Amino acid sequence: MIPPKQNGSFVANMEMVLDVYKRPLDPRYPVICMDESPKQLIAETRVPVAPSPGQPARHDYEYRRCGVCNIFLACEPLAGKRMVKITERKTKRDWACFLEEIAGQYESVERITLVMDNLNTHKPGSLYEAFPPHKAKALWDRFEFVYTPKHGSWLNMAEIELNVLTGQCLNRRIDDIEVIRREVRAWQEYRNNKNAKVNWQFTTEDARIKLSRLYPTLEG
Repeated sequence: MIPPKQNGSFVANMEMVLDVYKRPLDPRYPVICMDESPKQLIAETRVPVAPSPGQPARHDYEYRRCGVCNIFLACEPLAGKRMVKITERKTKRDWACFLEEIAGQYESVERITLVMDNLNTHKPGSLYEAFPPHKAKALWDRFEFVYTPKHGSWLNMAEIELNVLTGQCLNRRIDDIEVIRREVRAWQEYRNNKNAKVNWQFTTEDARIKLSRLYPTLEG
């Protein structure tokens, strides 16, 4: 959702993200996009009808809710890499532990630029609530946090990857978190082996034309 009127804060954060996306691939300073999404665990109440020639599989409209899990996804769009973690919850500690895993995957780099939204768990303070101060600070120092603007989640390329994951892997009823973990691991390996990248085309110059209504009008 894009704000309906002039919004200096939105365009400032938007242009910051778009500047990051202009950076060339640099193995020493990777640009990583991170996002998360809930996934409902849903069980069938009746046995589905298997597909047959000319007929798709059919499912009863009734289903049973079995809880919710959370999908953490990080991707490096220019390198065609991604990593996904399925957790039972979406707490500050879960996010902090996911960042620790990202840092572990990029041990030899100078610094990681992390693009993400402004969810209240996505803050440096979450690291201090999950780890001792020396570890929290050391982990924070590995990252440069870049936040998408409020109502600007479409600027996060990880959202594109999440949509691909849902469409290719999770767009059906699954009632077991372990099944989701197994399916997601296979999808992640497939996408990484394919070296699938995101070809981002939207630039600051485009934004100043196509979204000109969002830029404050200067007087005088």
